[in-house]
Amino acid sequence: MIRVAIAGVAGRMGQTLVEAVRALEPEMQLTAASVLADDNSLGSDIGIVALGQALGVTAVADLSAVVNDFDMLIDFTSPKASLGHLQLCREHGKALVLGTTGFNAGERAEIKTATDLAIVFAPNMSVGVNLCFDLLAKAAAVLGDDADIEITEAHHRFKKDAPSGTAVKMGEVIAETLGRNLDDVAVYGREGVGYARDSNTIGFTTIRGGDIVGDHTVMFAALGERVEITHKATSRMTFARGAVRAARWLAGKPAGVYSMMDVLGLVD
Repeated sequence: MIRVAIAGVAGRMGQTLVEAVRALEPEMQLTAASVLADDNSLGSDIGIVALGQALGVTAVADLSAVVNDFDMLIDFTSPKASLGHLQLCREHGKALVLGTTGFNAGERAEIKTATDLAIVFAPNMSVGVNLCFDLLAKAAAVLGDDADIEITEAHHRFKKDAPSGTAVKMGEVIAETLGRNLDDVAVYGREGVGYARDSNTIGFTTIRGGDIVGDHTVMFAALGERVEITHKATSRMTFARGAVRAARWLAGKPAGVYSMMDVLGLVD
């Protein structure tokens, strides 16, 4: 049995993760969870918060208080909180499934040095999105420099980081395939009158509105034709199921920083 803790259990994603983990009992058991220190659900049974039925697990503000109650942490919170949780897991030898987005380059580099624990780190835990990463590398390799590349993403009004971590990862996959540095070629939005499009650039467009769960489209536009690769998420459960799949795969793995591509067997 895998004893699992969920960080940020009062949030939309946290509640969905509770449902996903519960679906795998007794193989996986939810044994600890955290909320913000000022959240109304602090000290409450997380089952009541997320499912409307008691689970016998009390929400705490600091996971260090219950660190002996879990073997693996699933975290979809915020960069600051997640980096604290990363340190906690390193100190106590806990595995970590990290789906938080919004990290800057230095923070991502810090996470990738955590080779002393078993961690799956991915900007998107969706199985379909990670399949798209593989398809994007193939498309970039075939279309090469003949196509102009534009990435469009849309999310709900509450998402704080832009562009999304998934969109950035898509750009990184394409840039690496083409031998480019994304920091050098990324263009985040356009306006006004200027020069014609630089064919080496990778454009990003961000949309925020309503309750859009997550839409991503990459366009390879050549002269006379274009190829579009699109993923649309209609429920947060797709990310939760992917995280649970990652947790099951990670159990018993040696220390190392893994990706969802590793989980899905898409790494050569």
